[in-house]
Amino acid sequence: MVKFLRYSLNIWDVGGQKTIRSYWRNYFEQTDGLVWVVDSSDVRRLEDCRMELENLLKEERLSGASLLVFANKQDIQGALTPPEITKVLNLEALDKTRHWKLVGCSAYTGEGLLEGFDWLVQDIASRIYVLD
Repeated sequence: MVKFLRYSLNIWDVGGQKTIRSYWRNYFEQTDGLVWVVDSSDVRRLEDCRMELENLLKEERLSGASLLVFANKQDIQGALTPPEITKVLNLEALDKTRHWKLVGCSAYTGEGLLEGFDWLVQDIASRIYVLD
């Protein structure tokens, strides 16, 4: 359990290796938000990343989940920019009912991480906690 802002978050890091992907479905129940991390400096794997994300977003149990995409490694020279990652992942084509945001970040420096998680938590809270 992680405390962020005034919320308690249950967070699972399930990894992206091909050998682990078949286990992802074990974590879909009661998922309100999904964080997808892209290595912006590894252009060779971006097509595979796009296909996996598209397949994942077809899962019915994730249909209402907010999507935060971190374009990681922005601190590395030659990394694709957030707009370039948005285009490669075809995020603009997502169903208009899905809430999503792409944030450039660096796990090394910490840049962008708080911005991304702040958006995700606020977006989920705005959908779940409706004022009477």
